[in-house]
Amino acid sequence: MSRIWIVIAVIALSGCDGAAPQEAAPAPASSPAAPSAAVDDPPGALTCAALATAIAQSSLMVAGVVDDVVRSSATADAPVADAAERLGVAYAKAVSAAGTEQEPDAVAAVGAAASDMSSVCSDSGLKTVG
Repeated sequence: MSRIWIVIAVIALSGCDGAAPQEAAPAPASSPAAPSAAVDDPPGALTCAALATAIAQSSLMVAGVVDDVVRSSATADAPVADAAERLGVAYAKAVSAAGTEQEPDAVAAVGAAASDMSSVCSDSGLKTVG
């Protein structure tokens, strides 16, 4: 069907009968044509921004924060994605060490992995903190 017929159909169905206009129904929360995630340009920018926020808010050990950083690395370049994976592994070890003698060292390893990742972001030209 050509575009002109689509336009004519929309106009015809839009209620051009002179009646008072009605409230339009709200748009659905997401549509198949709409992108579901922000564009990661340059690759790794979203991951490094998530890391910077976690560092600035001192929230690396808050449940879900590191998971979000790791999840956002799916579109990152290899060095950033690899650093995010190392951060995720360190966080998982820290969570499993909770309440044991190894917990302080495991939590420190999360901080070290975050620091390393921040350096990778900086080396990649992506702003992290400051």
